[in-house]
Amino acid sequence: MAFLADSLARIKPSATIAVTNKARELKAAGRDVIGLGAGEPDFDTPENIKEAAIKAIRDGLTKYTAVDGIPELKAAIVAKFKRENGLTYKPSQVSVGTGGKQVLFNALLATINPGDEVIIPAPYWVSYPDIVLLGGGVPVFVETSIATGFKVTAEALERAITPKTKWLIFNSPSNPSGAAYTRDEIKALTDVLMRHPQVWILSDDMYEHLVYDDFVFTTPAQVEPALYERTLTMNGVSKAYCMTGWRIGYGAGPELLIKAMANLQSQSTSNPSSISQYAAVEALNGPQDFIPANNKVFKERRDLVVSMLNQANGITCPTPEGAFYVYPSCAGTIGKTSPSGKVIGSDDDFVSELLEVEGVAVVQGSAFGLAPHFRISYATATSALEEACRRIQRFCGNLR
Repeated sequence: MAFLADSLARIKPSATIAVTNKARELKAAGRDVIGLGAGEPDFDTPENIKEAAIKAIRDGLTKYTAVDGIPELKAAIVAKFKRENGLTYKPSQVSVGTGGKQVLFNALLATINPGDEVIIPAPYWVSYPDIVLLGGGVPVFVETSIATGFKVTAEALERAITPKTKWLIFNSPSNPSGAAYTRDEIKALTDVLMRHPQVWILSDDMYEHLVYDDFVFTTPAQVEPALYERTLTMNGVSKAYCMTGWRIGYGAGPELLIKAMANLQSQSTSNPSSISQYAAVEALNGPQDFIPANNKVFKERRDLVVSMLNQANGITCPTPEGAFYVYPSCAGTIGKTSPSGKVIGSDDDFVSELLEVEGVAVVQGSAFGLAPHFRISYATATSALEEACRRIQRFCGNLR
């Protein structure tokens, strides 16, 4: 009898975490490595947020809280959705988890039965399919391309829907591509979903505030109010507020779903950190002026990376609308031979050789379900990005 559960065989470790860990190991061994795998801002958490956490500690707010969030944070989330998205929720429609990943995990595991299908546009964040598989569901991938701006079309979505479809996972701006959907593009998708009442929408808005070039963010329940009752709109403080390690994510949707998620959370982690919750209240209610200031730097980095990568032999890098990733194609390098004598047969080979030869750690596109590409996070120092891009140019120039 096997000791480990059969369900574990359905999932694999996070590729993005694996790359980050590999880069750390090589650095510890003395290698000159530039890690571009981690999806977290290099900016520090704003001082007012840190002070709110310190005050919470000093005020003794260090006990257990309600399972899925303190009233103050739920009220701040309700106000945020109204203020920024035009969406009206009650506190009983809000769930707070230990990061956005737990909110997704709770929602999917609370609703998926064996054989239920979940549509996931590719490229996708690495955890989506594994969470679906852990719940016994069937991920249904809809491939996009550079030609469609890495966005799923209404026609492709329509073709993917079956009577077994339970969810569409929608992520804009996207990890890993940075693609962001306009209101009209979302409307085309919601028009399709209106014809299929069995399909719920899980909208992952984690990168909402990280958009550039006057892009206007909208979310599905905002674009099509008739879908409000079957939409979970998920967000968090990790990216825009530079709070990745604080581990606070949240979602809002129908009470039936939110109660089921709370029930699941009550038997797993229970409440998120009380200190992090009070910090998140300040993040949502406090000054927001640092966000456009950070975005100005991100935009400059994006433009730098896109420009330099497009000067590398065999690389094509589109300009994303949001997040802090680029998702270039390395198709032009496939079949070539690296200085070590290894033939580049896939994006996995490209990424492996790039790390070995030039000490640049990026994530292979196969991990995100669309090859041959790779993901670079430009949420790191501009000087490191410049040097990394020079190394990528050199690596590609030495392929034969």
